[in-house]
Amino acid sequence: MNSVGLPGGRSLDLSGAPLIMAIINCNDDSFFAGSRVRGEAAADRALRFLDEGAHIIDFGAESSRPGADYIPAEEEIRRLAPVIASFRKRSDAPVSVDTRKAETGKAVLDAGADIINDISALEDDPSLAALCAKQQAAVVLMHKKGTPRTMQAAPRYDNLVVEVREYLAGAAEKALAAGISGDRVILDPGIGFGKSPHDNCVLIAHLEEIRRSDYPVLVGLSRKSFIGALTGRSVEERLWGTLAAGAAALFYGAGILRVHDVRETADLIAVWKAIAGSKTEGGEYAMG
Repeated sequence: MNSVGLPGGRSLDLSGAPLIMAIINCNDDSFFAGSRVRGEAAADRALRFLDEGAHIIDFGAESSRPGADYIPAEEEIRRLAPVIASFRKRSDAPVSVDTRKAETGKAVLDAGADIINDISALEDDPSLAALCAKQQAAVVLMHKKGTPRTMQAAPRYDNLVVEVREYLAGAAEKALAAGISGDRVILDPGIGFGKSPHDNCVLIAHLEEIRRSDYPVLVGLSRKSFIGALTGRSVEERLWGTLAAGAAALFYGAGILRVHDVRETADLIAVWKAIAGSKTEGGEYAMG
């Protein structure tokens, strides 16, 4: 699929280089402190990220880190709606909102959001799917095992790749049945959501299995704990590991990278695209 439909007849073009989704957390407890920002400063940061190369801004107000608590929709809306409205006055760039609640979804879509990024794949609030269909919003459907509070308590799979692939295929079918058009569906294997460090590596190396459904694949691995487990680095020191994992995700088929570090990821994609585009069919090459 070369594009993703958005409200108002707009679309995301996926026919060229992979896209960057920039993370902005309007809360006080997301695992990476550098991503937390509130109010007008959040809109300002979003504009800066666009200048650095972001294609989509992903605002969130409820942390989904391991052990995080659920917050009421009223608080989510209080944190998000004014920021999105402020951003919308200054930019028409695509806006995604990380939420699993229909009440929040309506408020942010009314404020100008285009994409609902739901870690529950529209399961936690059944009315969210119908809302997205009515508003012609795109959706990100993510796989997770358990809830943010419990998901990292010894997760286990009989066949990780098959389970994730089949879950996401089923989630997409449910979205279609609710009236969401197929060109508005994005899949996310849920790196770090109920997976061991080894599980995360396996999923990245098998993204082509997720892509078999022909929906675009979004990967969010920025500064996550599996990178710390592999490198021994703190959250603040995981940029280089994140870039390595991001390059692998691109190689295996990711179409969108959800990241904290936009400028560095833009450089990664520029170099990756140049190298990937230099390989000709049949393996022939020219010297000099």
